[in-house]
Amino acid sequence: MKKNILYAIALAVSFVGCSRPQDKRTEIENKVETLLHKMTLEEKLGQMNQLSPWNFEELADRVRKGEVGSILNVVNSEEINKIQNIAVEESRLGIPILVSRDVIHGYKTIFPIPLGQAATFNPEVVEKGARVAAVEASADGIRWTFAPMIDVSRDPRWGRIAESCGEDPYLNAVMGTAMIKGFQGDSLNDPTAIAACAKHFVAYGASEGGKDYNSTFIPERVLRNVYLPPFKAAVDAGCATFMTSFNDNDGIPGTANKFVLKDILRDEWKFDGMVVTDWTSTAEMINHGFCTDGKDAAEKSVNAGVDMEMVSETFIKNLKQSVAEGKVSMETIDNAVRNILRLKFRLGLFENPYIVTPQSVKYAEEHLLAAKTAAEQSVILLKNDAQTLPLTDKVKTVAVVGPMADAPYEQMGTWVFDGEKEHTQTPLKAIREMYGDKVNVIFEQGLAYSRDKNTSGIAKAVNAARRADVVVCFVGEESILSGEAHSLANLDLQGAQSQLIKSLAATGKPVVTVVMAGRQLTISDEVEASDAVLYSFHPGTMGGPAIADILFGKVNPSGKTPVTFPRMTGQAPIYYAHNNTGRPANPTEMLIDEIPVEAGQTSVGCRSFYLDAGNSPLFPFGYGLSYTNFEYSDLKLASDKLTVDGEVNVSVNLKNAGKYDGTEVVQLYVQDKVGSVTRPVKELKAFQRVELKAGESKTVTFSLPVSDLAFWRYDMSYGVEAGDFKLWVGTNSAEGLSAEFSVMN
Repeated sequence: MKKNILYAIALAVSFVGCSRPQDKRTEIENKVETLLHKMTLEEKLGQMNQLSPWNFEELADRVRKGEVGSILNVVNSEEINKIQNIAVEESRLGIPILVSRDVIHGYKTIFPIPLGQAATFNPEVVEKGARVAAVEASADGIRWTFAPMIDVSRDPRWGRIAESCGEDPYLNAVMGTAMIKGFQGDSLNDPTAIAACAKHFVAYGASEGGKDYNSTFIPERVLRNVYLPPFKAAVDAGCATFMTSFNDNDGIPGTANKFVLKDILRDEWKFDGMVVTDWTSTAEMINHGFCTDGKDAAEKSVNAGVDMEMVSETFIKNLKQSVAEGKVSMETIDNAVRNILRLKFRLGLFENPYIVTPQSVKYAEEHLLAAKTAAEQSVILLKNDAQTLPLTDKVKTVAVVGPMADAPYEQMGTWVFDGEKEHTQTPLKAIREMYGDKVNVIFEQGLAYSRDKNTSGIAKAVNAARRADVVVCFVGEESILSGEAHSLANLDLQGAQSQLIKSLAATGKPVVTVVMAGRQLTISDEVEASDAVLYSFHPGTMGGPAIADILFGKVNPSGKTPVTFPRMTGQAPIYYAHNNTGRPANPTEMLIDEIPVEAGQTSVGCRSFYLDAGNSPLFPFGYGLSYTNFEYSDLKLASDKLTVDGEVNVSVNLKNAGKYDGTEVVQLYVQDKVGSVTRPVKELKAFQRVELKAGESKTVTFSLPVSDLAFWRYDMSYGVEAGDFKLWVGTNSAEGLSAEFSVMN
């Protein structure tokens, strides 16, 4: 009896707990409708208008008239409070302004670029980074950011790959979800929460030729199987807003694509957040040749499901006439404004429109520590011949060289409008301050910056190398070489950096090459010339101390490649989860220098590969070494015959067989051997970071619902197909223990 009473009490409490969010939603909806009914058409169009103001007085006048719903790129807290006061106290309806900013991988404390954060394979670190960014940005009144960018990105020529979480849909979904949780916190109405924005909807990462803003042609099945899953995960995570993409897909610009904005986002996924265009993307549909003028662009955009227009002002200038002509319905306008007002109520802007957070949160000690941890876990050890790393006490003198060794601005990476290089700790600074009492540090830059072709300084760098026990050469990309509108046709190291590395290697001294870049580069020759290679996607404010601790062994690197590294640019786009083709390459295919003169047409095997590059990448997805050695053994499946509603239960023994404590990212891949449409050779389905002491072993288990094997099939239905499957558990996408199982209806 007592047990039943306790159960009834618990049940009642659970109902109360469940009812509160529903009550809050109902309360907000009532407030939205009440306010909406008071608004004129002009005021509604004002809410749909986002400006990046250049003149405070002009902005103030327009806010007073109700012509502005949101602003971006204002970070002066005093000005923001003044604007909010005008909106709340002087406009007719007192609707607060939504203040936004591109806070992509940090506000003041800069974390590694998103591609670097993805290399951690640690969603907890990613969530913490977004939380730090939100706390710092909200202190200046910013309550909306345009992140995460969860475009599946498989072409390193595309500059915005730096802003992505890499090539894999699952990894993008996991990391994107973590960022959303970090930005938005436990509740949007917390003053430290900022609304996240999933972008770019959709398929922008597949821009033809890797050129920014370029067209894509992604058929619906590929769209649903590859490019949409991270965005569905964003909806499930409660992402407050979505942003349309610049690209046209199959001839339809993202800002007017009713199929994705209404049919999928609203009708299928039941998204009730707000949709904003990208910067001037409505007006740019005229350039696309999709719209005749601004009025046509506004009509097509809003009728497709866009709520707010960023900057180009075609809505506020044209939609009043469009409504009068019956080309846009009042219902469409009202729905857009509902989504905007709902967000403002959810953020608590009506109750707390002003900035009250103390400014001391910026560069807080715990923020810098979180940034250092993220940088540490993002660094990837690509090569370590003869255990060159970590540097031991046998090393008495270190030559630090290269254009990225002491480049505080450049190591912050792309999209750091508010980062301050004065707070950036570079590798040179960190090595001197943290390890200068243990080793003699000689610094010769060699090259002034990454694109520098003046080789006059290389001789000094070589001389420094000859006087040292080991050389640490920092190369890579300046921040301007990656990010939006910074695409490249050649992925080699810029300037004379390759010559610098080769000259250092010619001294016979051990060379450790550290690459800091915004994308994966084609570094085959540089890897060959180096004894050890560390890859750090632009690591942010605390990159220096993180790299220093890795070099000297205080931290064991654990990063993994979130993208495939090509051997040469001509292999791009390159990714692990490709289809097999009818003539897959063999490992022993004859390469160009092996082909006999006057060889017959079929002598090279007639397979799918490049004569000059083969078929394998320089480094596969999920790759990364450690100072220790991890051994996998005893892979087991609980059952090799499953039903569609069952679970794939896998276990594997992992042993740290080396002499250093370390962390391994254990990865689970699955292949659907035969499908109603061709399936990828393998797909990442789960991963775990596992910490092991030297000599320690652990049984690692995965429980994968069979439903996670579903895909969009031949008839465009979604589900799991019965048949045979293969799985791998291992250290990267190219290696691992394997097992097979079957799924029955």
